[in-house]
Amino acid sequence: MRSITLSRILLVACLALFTSVGIAQDRKAPKKRTQVVLYKERLAAQFDTVDCVKNAFKINPLLFFRGEIPIYYEHALTPKLSLELGLGITLRNYLALSFVGDDADDFGAGTEVIPNLSYHMGARWYLADDLEPQGAYMQLEYAHLVYAKDIRAKGDDGQFIDATYRDTRTYNDVRLYAGYQTLAYSNNWLLDFYGGVAFRARNSVIVNENHDLMTDQYSYTVTEKSDNVPAFFLGLKLGLGF
Repeated sequence: MRSITLSRILLVACLALFTSVGIAQDRKAPKKRTQVVLYKERLAAQFDTVDCVKNAFKINPLLFFRGEIPIYYEHALTPKLSLELGLGITLRNYLALSFVGDDADDFGAGTEVIPNLSYHMGARWYLADDLEPQGAYMQLEYAHLVYAKDIRAKGDDGQFIDATYRDTRTYNDVRLYAGYQTLAYSNNWLLDFYGGVAFRARNSVIVNENHDLMTDQYSYTVTEKSDNVPAFFLGLKLGLGF
């Protein structure tokens, strides 16, 4: 009888010892936490480390007909945000946009177009997450353009004299674009389609030549005006990313 009781006591003691050891090990073992990598965090990490397109140089051949030859540079700051800067020159304007009062440059004898620098500064927001600057976007931009030409005066005999008059059109635009930029699958060439509207602050110094047929004499009037008009844009840029 005593031996049976002693055996039970030993069995209970062993069970208690193993249980206490197991609990102690569970307390010492660190708890494993489930880690979830969010898609946007992973995209940001890849954007910082992966060798992908973050820069691009572009040209806009259609603007040549509006008398501007700019070169654009785009730099991606994040998978969605990029900055675009443009520097160019203004030359002869071939298009007359009568709905905003602009006229084409007369390139006849006695007219000399004066080149000027043009500036563009814009911030672009892509609507979809992507490692490279492509897809649909919205862009806010400031642009400064000056078109100028010298017009030589004519004397009473109709021949040019040394006097000249300078005609200038200065535009300061705040533009809002919507567009789509796509990179080629096999190389880094890109296409950038866009359209938009602008609020244009315009200062114009307009030179008009008047010819009196009765007296066969020439006279010139110079008028200056400043106003605000809307402007509309539709175009295509070609570029190379790196």
